Amino acid sequence: MTDLKFKPGKAVDSVRAMRRGAWAVAEYRLFSMSKWMGSMISFGLGNPIIYLVSIGLGIGALVDANTGGQGIDGVSYIEFVAPALLATAAINALQDEVTFPTMQGFVWDKMFFAMNNTPITARQIANGIMTTATIRGIFTVILYEAVLLVFGAIPLSSALPLFLTSIFAALAFGAAMLAVTVRIENDTTLFAIIGRFVIAPMFLFSGTFYPLDQMPIYLQWIGWISPMWHSTQLGRFLSYGMPLELWQLAMHAIFLATVFVIGMLFAYPKFESRLQK
Repeated sequence: MTDLKFKPGKAVDSVRAMRRGAWAVAEYRLFSMSKWMGSMISFGLGNPIIYLVSIGLGIGALVDANTGGQGIDGVSYIEFVAPALLATAAINALQDEVTFPTMQGFVWDKMFFAMNNTPITARQIANGIMTTATIRGIFTVILYEAVLLVFGAIPLSSALPLFLTSIFAALAFGAAMLAVTVRIENDTTLFAIIGRFVIAPMFLFSGTFYPLDQMPIYLQWIGWISPMWHSTQLGRFLSYGMPLELWQLAMHAIFLATVFVIGMLFAYPKFESRLQK
């Protein structure tokens, strides 16, 4: 009778789990997200089509007709607003994924506490949420850009620059929202208030539909502190060459990077303290 020899081993490779903990959290969130894939695709395709009809065939046609076909900055109106529309889509996607899932993990199903009882750390949970949100933002922007390209609203050469600047804006805003959400013990109306009094004004007053300097000075500050405006300016420069000084480019990029870093730095300690309770 053959002797069976068993080699000692570990039931769970804790080192590997610790190394890829953030991705394990992201996998869980992506699986949960897959249940809503139909709705995500519908919104991802529906929003750009609605904006193309309303802006491209409506406001945009009027603007282009009254500027001798020059639009704004020498490009069609829809190409002028495209960077802002894409940034808005990406911001909304990340905002959805860092707010309600964070509340779910801490308050509604308390899944984060179960995760934290494994080798997965609080910081990895925060990174996993941001990873999932970023993937959703990428998916949303790709769908949006596909519609814009099919309808000829933007040239193919603008696709990659606008993709990058949109995700850059979304990461900055998403990190800030993550830092806010992790401090909420039980949401009742805060997310609705943020949607109406933060995201909506940011969309309307960040140079989306016309240059920011054409707005009253008492409203321009909204754009100055908005990730959307900084991303939109970078997108317009990279996509069709809107004139910007080197210091302006640096300022826009540094602002977005700073908001992202500060947001994550404020989020990490709160994730850790809440999971220690």
